[in-house]
Amino acid sequence: MKKIIKKIGILLLLGYIGIGVYLYTNQRDFLYFPTPNTPTTYKNITLQNEGASINVIVLNEGYENAILYFGGNAESMAQSSDYIAQQFSTFTVYLMDYRGYGGSTGEPTEEGLYSDALKLYDTIKPKHSHISIGGRSLGSAIATYVAAHREVSKLALITPFDSIANVAKGKYPIYPVSFLLHDKYDSKSRVKNIKSKTFIVMAENDNVIPKCHTQRLIDAFGKEQLQVAVIRNRGHNDISSDAKYYKIMQDFIGEG
Repeated sequence: MKKIIKKIGILLLLGYIGIGVYLYTNQRDFLYFPTPNTPTTYKNITLQNEGASINVIVLNEGYENAILYFGGNAESMAQSSDYIAQQFSTFTVYLMDYRGYGGSTGEPTEEGLYSDALKLYDTIKPKHSHISIGGRSLGSAIATYVAAHREVSKLALITPFDSIANVAKGKYPIYPVSFLLHDKYDSKSRVKNIKSKTFIVMAENDNVIPKCHTQRLIDAFGKEQLQVAVIRNRGHNDISSDAKYYKIMQDFIGEG
């Protein structure tokens, strides 16, 4: 009996280690879902940064105020461009293809995406009086990073989280996630450095980002700095299909 128990224990241990090695080795495949390069009728600019060519789609060129939008981990900027251009017709909007996404080269990493986002901000800053930033899901962490390091007029975060590390802990509680993760995207730790008015938009039925992780991010902001809205009867992926979504975003962004 003891031998059987010992064999079962060894098998369980080997299984635990094997799954852990698989998750560690392939972790970025669970985080990033690159989208194909889809042509659009809009202007594209290319930024050279740290060995990568970063493609940026420019909507409604020539306006005084601008919006930088960082999308979700499987969101195609090309496919979103028409609707975003219509909804924010009095702003110049910049949509950045992450490294390895769309028309950008390279491989996505946390530090690489942060660097590219700051490069884009610094490139367009001389052209605009005010720059607001929007970020959805994964993009909310990039938007938070930029807002913590640059002057931002308004910051809108859609289905955000406190950190990827904390979200992953909830999904894989038996593994030392904080130690194993390469890309932690710790948005909560950056809140203390954000000065702009901030708007957090949640999906009532979000089954990708548990509510507790968004709430921890909310709690890190001062009440006078933050507005929060919940889109009813929508989930993580279809939140933008509700007519209220763009209306409340437009009201928040206002004139810049």
